[in-house]
Amino acid sequence: MSEDDPTQLRNSQRNSRRTLLLVAAVCIAPFVASFVLYYFWQPSGRVNYGELIEGVTLPAGNFAPVGAGKSLDFARLRGRWIFVTVDSGACDDYCRKKLWKMRQVRLTQGKYPERIERAWLVSDAQAVAATVLKEYEGTWIANAQGNALLKLFPYRDAQRDHIYLVDPLGNVVLRYPKDADPSLMKKDLTRLLKVSRIG
Repeated sequence: MSEDDPTQLRNSQRNSRRTLLLVAAVCIAPFVASFVLYYFWQPSGRVNYGELIEGVTLPAGNFAPVGAGKSLDFARLRGRWIFVTVDSGACDDYCRKKLWKMRQVRLTQGKYPERIERAWLVSDAQAVAATVLKEYEGTWIANAQGNALLKLFPYRDAQRDHIYLVDPLGNVVLRYPKDADPSLMKKDLTRLLKVSRIG
């Protein structure tokens, strides 16, 4: 076959074109992929399980205790992380589940339990059963009926559905969903305790 064979020349050109297209595809593919990811798939970047809340700081002020406990003052608890729930004094099964989760997540922190507090803001005039007071001893149980403080917790229409986390500066920072998973709550708290320099 001579060097001027048109068939060989066409094959050679075709191979060269294929090689050039392959090189161009390899070079351009990362740019196309990054464009598609940036404009059509933007990850939320969330690493926390609880929903982030900003701009809510709890004020100082005493709240009368329910039972024989001490009055609750969030300002006196500064420097600690606080799980907070809002519920009726009647405390049905769901209320007890929230109290149990707050207690258990605190207990999972091993050497750090003193850095974590639990508070239950009783939102009505219903009496809290003595058995509940005994079972959740160590939880700050405060009479918050009609108190303006309750308005500071977001989602007032469904406050009782959630557990809130207050940081050591008195800011409400996270809201956990209804029927929150305690193992994921624990991960949030463990991470926060690890990086926090103030509580």
